[in-house]
Amino acid sequence: MNCEDSYALPVRPLLVDATRMADGKRLYIKRVRTGDAESSIACMLRAGALCGDPRNHSVPILEVFEDANYAGYSFMVMPFQREMDRPPFASVGEIVDFVDQMLEGLVFMHEQGVAHRDCAPKNILMDGDAMFPLGFHPVLDLFLPDAQTPTVYSIVPRAIAGVRYYFVDFGLSSYIPSGQPGLVVGMDDRDQDVPELSETVPYDPFKVDIFSIGSVFRQQFQEIFSNAEFLVPIIHAPAWKEIRRGVPALHRAWRTKARDESLVLLVILDVFSVFKLLLQFVNWLVGKR
Repeated sequence: MNCEDSYALPVRPLLVDATRMADGKRLYIKRVRTGDAESSIACMLRAGALCGDPRNHSVPILEVFEDANYAGYSFMVMPFQREMDRPPFASVGEIVDFVDQMLEGLVFMHEQGVAHRDCAPKNILMDGDAMFPLGFHPVLDLFLPDAQTPTVYSIVPRAIAGVRYYFVDFGLSSYIPSGQPGLVVGMDDRDQDVPELSETVPYDPFKVDIFSIGSVFRQQFQEIFSNAEFLVPIIHAPAWKEIRRGVPALHRAWRTKARDESLVLLVILDVFSVFKLLLQFVNWLVGKR
């Protein structure tokens, strides 16, 4: 397919945003070496029956086409996505849903023999289209496409819109077929707290993924919000399904509470949160009519 006919493509940095001219859908286009491990693994995880598996949280690959001007390079086309915490998580239930999806996706990826090896917040994005019915600016992402009007006036909460989270960037990933030795070496993981990382001593990359995703839960939620303590057991010893069942529905619906909130601020924000949730729900109902 001729990219000039299908996409409005800027001049060639490594990763650019683009617009599909057929329907106006915003996309990411990433320049990769043709047939490299990153593109091969990303495409493998989205091939055949794997593509439709609801447990698959690897980033969708819409198309791969060769660079017509530079031999040995290709462009990988993906949906445009937002950082996982923009906007910030607003309720406990949203955290529960995030953890659920990430663990589901990690288990699925490992079943396919893929160790991500870089499970950091920057490599977890979300499809936020349903949260932003009026769209958002690709750079100033808390504003509408006009770059002037804040999205806060039109945003639909995660809990109502429903969002899907994806692992992206398989540049450090390893594919280990079933039955083959599953040890690797390397120090490139963003999470340098992983104790096993070594350039000389082989280690299990699947266990590193588990450690790293636990660090994401700890740094993004448990250390920030006072009512996310239910994550502590999974951070230290994965047992998510049992933990999830123990989080009451009322607790899930409540707002996330920063650890440094004073009692007065806590009460004010709790009252405000109730009115905000009611207003958002009413707006959502009106929009459905």
